[in-house]
Amino acid sequence: MIADQVLVQPPLLTADIPGTGGTLRAQPEDFEVEELPAYQPSRSGDHLFLWVEKRGRTTREVAQFLVRALGIGERDVGFAGLKDKRAKTRQFFSVPLHPRVEARLEEVLRPEAFDGVRVLSHARHGNKLKTGHLRGNRFRIRLRDVHPEALPWAQAAAERLRQCGLANAFGPQRFGRDGLNAERGRAIVLRQECPDLGRVKRDRFLRRLCVSAYQSLLFNRVLAERVAEGLFERAIDGDLMKKLDTGGLFTSRNSDEDTPRLKRFDIAPTGPIFGHKMMRPESSAWERESRVLAAEGLDLAALAHLRADAEGSRRPLRIPIEVAVSSEDPGTLLLDFALPKGAFATALLREVMKDAVALPDELDAS
Repeated sequence: MIADQVLVQPPLLTADIPGTGGTLRAQPEDFEVEELPAYQPSRSGDHLFLWVEKRGRTTREVAQFLVRALGIGERDVGFAGLKDKRAKTRQFFSVPLHPRVEARLEEVLRPEAFDGVRVLSHARHGNKLKTGHLRGNRFRIRLRDVHPEALPWAQAAAERLRQCGLANAFGPQRFGRDGLNAERGRAIVLRQECPDLGRVKRDRFLRRLCVSAYQSLLFNRVLAERVAEGLFERAIDGDLMKKLDTGGLFTSRNSDEDTPRLKRFDIAPTGPIFGHKMMRPESSAWERESRVLAAEGLDLAALAHLRADAEGSRRPLRIPIEVAVSSEDPGTLLLDFALPKGAFATALLREVMKDAVALPDELDAS
């Protein structure tokens, strides 16, 4: 069962540093997330960007509110990524701007229009906001009831991660409660049966979510093996490397030359989001990835029946991280940091807290 494998997380890079413990999300304001947009609205065009603050609401609930209030279709609403429910978050939504929307806009802008949601500002833009159109997210997280020595321990963990980087694992919330989304995704990929699978197959959003959860689980396995074998800060022959300044990909032909660049955070090795169009690494790097795929009875061609739902991509295994650590009082710890799009705050929290991190209600990344 996938549920038994949900805790596939890489070994801690700070295992020798004591954990702070603590309570996460005692209240929504303890977990603040602000989207870092890829661009600002141009202030002209046929779409309207809404800068929205929400509390205790999922991204989909806000989108559905806009559908009802503005009389538009669900696919007309754009957003760059999902944000947690049990949090205070800010992000952009886009809607097409035509006379019917303009006539109803004042209703959406009212502070009490939808409980837990406020539109902070709005501006025109030339196109719809699409998934992934963000640079990342900034987090401000308050941990309560931490250990009395939490501040120096968290500072030591932050310094370790600044030097070695953060393992870019998918958080447990990616896989659904008890791993059910990943289990459903595996059934879809392997054309097997699974509880409630009929409903998932009929809902395109849920189908893609479940397939993505399964792909994420396989990525975590590749990452966990690499960290466990001491290869997190080393290049492997055949690695598909990402240039962190431009995003370009290239194949590592000389691991000894590329390892110093990796340690400087000029480049990062990538891992597989398996799919039938995925770029493959070569030699040793591909041998490692293909073993994980073969253990599931799969090869890349076996994913072709999913078409656009599993084309595949590459994801950095290692990302740079800077964490500002402070304390309001001996029992509280504040963590302020930014992550690139697709990265999970729970990966950082595992390294600092060492305890199990409470599952959010929704994905915290696109």
